Amino acid sequence: MSAVPAARRHAADRSVVLVGLMGVGKSTIGKRLSGRLGLPFVDSDHEIESAAGLSISEIFARYGEAEFRAGERRVIARLIEGRPKVIATGGGAFMNEVTRGLILDRATAVWLDADIDVLADRVRRRPGSRPLLNGRDPREALADLAAIRNPIYAQAHIHIKSQPLPHSAAVEAIVKALA
Repeated sequence: MSAVPAARRHAADRSVVLVGLMGVGKSTIGKRLSGRLGLPFVDSDHEIESAAGLSISEIFARYGEAEFRAGERRVIARLIEGRPKVIATGGGAFMNEVTRGLILDRATAVWLDADIDVLADRVRRRPGSRPLLNGRDPREALADLAAIRNPIYAQAHIHIKSQPLPHSAAVEAIVKALA
């Protein structure tokens, strides 16, 4: 029997990919989770921005959502193929059938879920950085997105309900689920 904790052994075999709606805390939780698992952390949106030399908002404005999703799919495929890590994805990444299949086949998908009011409060703190919310009421937009996306997110291997608690609670729940 290895002295390495079970969650760390599991994560060492596959990347852990965090999926869920914007504002659920994928990046913040992902950074903390990576420390707990002893794996590197990467945010797919930051990797997309780096590869494109543009912000997510600029990519959407110049090229549209379809082109953004194509680039997102290529970046996530590259990240999963490398050594195991914790990967935070953008809210729409898992909606793409090819990207979702890749994540489900080659990584451990963790759906971080939260109540719409919690998400709306969180995204209001970062106005302008969420292209799908531009010109819309955040609560209404998130409710519309949740109605479409939650049934797809439910395909993830692990489902964690993020509460309005410190993110460490979600990290502990993920570590327990991985074990």
